[in-house]
Amino acid sequence: MSAAPTRAPESGTGVFGTGRAAIAARTLRTDRWWVPPLATVLGLAAFIIYATVRAFVRTAYWVPDYHYLTPFYSPCVSTSCVEGSSHFGHWVGALPSWIPLGFLVLPFLLLFRLTCYYYRKAYYRAVWFSPPACAVSEPHAKYTGETRLPLIIQNAHRYFFYIAGIVAVINTYDAIIAFHGKSGGFGFGLGNIIIVVNAALLWAYTLSCHSCRHIAGGRLKHFSAHPTRYWFWTQVSKLNTRHMLLAWVTLGTLMLTDFYIMLVASGTISDLRFVN
Repeated sequence: MSAAPTRAPESGTGVFGTGRAAIAARTLRTDRWWVPPLATVLGLAAFIIYATVRAFVRTAYWVPDYHYLTPFYSPCVSTSCVEGSSHFGHWVGALPSWIPLGFLVLPFLLLFRLTCYYYRKAYYRAVWFSPPACAVSEPHAKYTGETRLPLIIQNAHRYFFYIAGIVAVINTYDAIIAFHGKSGGFGFGLGNIIIVVNAALLWAYTLSCHSCRHIAGGRLKHFSAHPTRYWFWTQVSKLNTRHMLLAWVTLGTLMLTDFYIMLVASGTISDLRFVN
């Protein structure tokens, strides 16, 4: 990703608009401005590849002894799910191999992340180079914004947020169910810590969403007349300042949680138990 000269078209919009300075070089920066976009691409690609493979393999996603269920398969509502992993019953029959067992929520969670304000910035810059970095011109002559397909779907982010909130409740329920001992009753192990931490961070990421902040305090003219909403808005605003960090951390905890459950479910390692 070098600062090779580019030729601007005779007419255009965006970076080639008539009001823009006519600079032939793509950028005058001499630092490694391409490192952050490259790191973003590698990080997102690693998660997408891992999550896609794990969502379709249909193995080692449930630990019956301790009721550990990976978040990539929750909720599991098909008769194809292994015995005990369907916490909410069987809503559909057997599924073909090309449909993931977590089909009920995975598409909506993907859309929630894709339309997230932070992730938009991340992949707009790193994948579409729009623009790739500050003071680096983008290669696109025109810009239509989020007014046409497919980017107009970005405006539905608030609705995907509602579904993500429901999924966070499901993940919390899974975390509670997982406090199960091998001989019955209450049990507690390393897997519980990982699952609970993941659920808590997913809550933090979901509630730090810009849509949640708007729902909490949007359209209010006088905060003093709505003390409860104002308090909630201030708490969400604090989380919102960590939205980017939480966006990346939760990708890591999702993979870690799934990977740990996979190792235990496959018998590769044994869960470190503290109680029962």
